Order: sequence, then structure tokens, then C-alpha cells
Amino acid sequence: MIARTLTQQIQQHFGGDKAIIVFGARQVGKTTLLKHLYGPSDEVLWLNGDEEETRAAFEHLSAETFATILGNHKVCVIDEAQRIEDIGLKLKIIQDAYRDNMQLIATGSSSFDLANNINEPLTGRKWEYTLYPLSFVELCAHHGLVKESSNLENRLLYGWYPDIVTHAGEARARLVNLVNDNLYKDIYRWENIKRPLKFETLLKGLAFQVGSQVSINELAQLTGLDNKTVLRYLDLLEKSFIIFRLPSFSRNLRSELKISSKFFFTDVGVRNALIGDFRPTALRQDIGGLFENFMIAEMFKTKDPLLTRSWFWRTHQQQEIDYLEEQDGQLAAYEIKWSPRAKVRFSSTFTQAYEPASTTVINRENFSELLLQRVK
Repeated sequence: MIARTLTQQIQQHFGGDKAIIVFGARQVGKTTLLKHLYGPSDEVLWLNGDEEETRAAFEHLSAETFATILGNHKVCVIDEAQRIEDIGLKLKIIQDAYRDNMQLIATGSSSFDLANNINEPLTGRKWEYTLYPLSFVELCAHHGLVKESSNLENRLLYGWYPDIVTHAGEARARLVNLVNDNLYKDIYRWENIKRPLKFETLLKGLAFQVGSQVSINELAQLTGLDNKTVLRYLDLLEKSFIIFRLPSFSRNLRSELKISSKFFFTDVGVRNALIGDFRPTALRQDIGGLFENFMIAEMFKTKDPLLTRSWFWRTHQQQEIDYLEEQDGQLAAYEIKWSPRAKVRFSSTFTQAYEPASTTVINRENFSELLLQRVK
């Protein structure tokens, strides 16, 4: 098994008085990670929300009826918990009744149901984590830096999902199968999307605009959907961990874009599968945006979401910085370029206004050093 960096964080809070919630898209390895930590064992009860039997058992759940389900187990893992109706309230019931003698763990591949029902009932009662597809850092630890660095161009094509990485000879077929059969099943099931072709058109539109500001009006015209529906679909895609939003940074300058967003794919392989483009990097016109998507996704995987905030910055005069991070009141600015020979100059408008603690140019020759430094 490829070791996941989230393992240590989960272990630190195991056995405490709070539930552990692990979010992440389908197939990113949530079940594999937890089974590596807590199973098989006579002390661990595994329940799967995808199974009708489990959903039926939770239909009229109370603290007393859960006792018959739990038995003598010391750990209860509820996998794909978002499939269980009113899961947030039911987890609260379990946690309040059994927190002194049982560790509750739940996973969700779509936070739009689990999170909306979980945050209020479980306020102050949970540790919450997000598991992403495999990271460059994790694969360096598994394969070694030299080997993994040599795989960069292949990873930019096929991505970082565990099943894709561990079956390199079938990467394309497995990736297409993942995108077609598994990735959106929660969205279609829970949100009753009746026009999937328009939903898929929206996804392709995002894929072609990766690294660019997104115009809701343009996406609405492209798909034939109204703006409200486009916004709802984007929200669903975020809450199912297929895309993530990078907002614009604005504090002092009138020329700054105040309300704007870029959207990136959590996995670049999924992005390529959506547009059916697996050409080698040397033949791609979109390599700049592809590398930017990869790098920002890796920055998200290696940052502390509670301590670090992220943005891009742009003015109406087209001055732009690809990626900003703020921690402890200190700004760090990054420009991301595929070519090591690209000439980069950070906007003096930005540097004079905000005096960032650091400015860094990331390219395909130095990205590995930066990522590895972030997890030391």
C-alpha cells in the first residue's frame, strides 16, 4: 500500500472524544486507508452506506437500537455514510451516547449530503479531514524522488488516482471508466439531474478553461442552462471533490477583481479524460494550464486548511499572480510556468501594495523541491 500523509493526523485523534470524518471523492482510497489502520479486527465494526441492509438498519436509529448493531465493538466505521438519510443527526446520536467507549469514524464521497447534514448536529464533536488523490510527495516516499520526478509527464496525462497509478499499463482505460461510471454517481442520485448531457457539457467547458477566470454567463450560454443552475452544478462538483475553487484576492486596490473565481480539477487526469486528450506534453497547447492545475492541486494537498488561505490575484488591466497563500498574516506569491526559461516578473502593483514575504517562480525543474519542503 502507498502510505498516505493523512494517516498520522487520523491516528493522533483516534481514541479521543470526537468522531473522525474523512471526506473525499470516490476511489481516492478512503476505505483502503481506514482498513489499513483499523481492520480486519474483532474490535472494528464496518458498515457500508452503499448497502441497503445498512441503510435499513439506520432508518429508525436511536441510541438503544444502535447498541444491538454495535455489540462489543470498540470502533465503528461507517463507509459512504452520505447514503444514509439524516446521517448528521444519527451520527450525533451515536457520538453522544458512545463517545466514552467507542471511536466513531465515517467517510463520505460527497460532502453535499453528508456535510450539509453533519456540520450543525456534530458541531464540536468531530475531526474532519479531506483525502485527495495521491500526491507527488506521497509517491516520492513510495517510489523515490528520481523515479517519481521522471514520471511527471505521465502523471500530467493520467493523474493521481490510486487505481490509475497502480495499473500504469491500463491507465487510460481505467481512468475513462472511473470518469464514466463512478465519479458522478452521488450527484446524479441525490440531486436528480435530469439532463446529464448538459451537466457533462459544463464539465467539458470547465476543463477547457482550466487556469482561467470562469464566466458564469459564458458557461450558461455554452450549456443552455440558466445561471442559477450553473452555479448549483458548480457547487455540487466542489462538494463531490471533483473541482475546487480558487477565489480572487482583493483588499486595497480599486483595480483589483473583487468577486471572481478560477476552478481547478482535483485530478488532472480526470480533466484530460473529460476532453479526451491524452497527447504527450510536447504536443499540447494547454500544457501551461495543465501544469498550473497540477501544481495548485498539489499545493492544496500539502497545506493546512485551518491555517492557510489561498487565492489568485488579478487587476482589470490584466496584471495577475497565479497563486497566493497567507499563513500567520504573511503572504507568499507564486507564478507557475511549465518552461524553466519563461521570463517572469512579479507585478510591482501587487508587491508595493502588499509587500509579500516571498515571491517564487515554480517550473518543471524546481517544483519537486518546493513540494517536498512543504511537508518537512
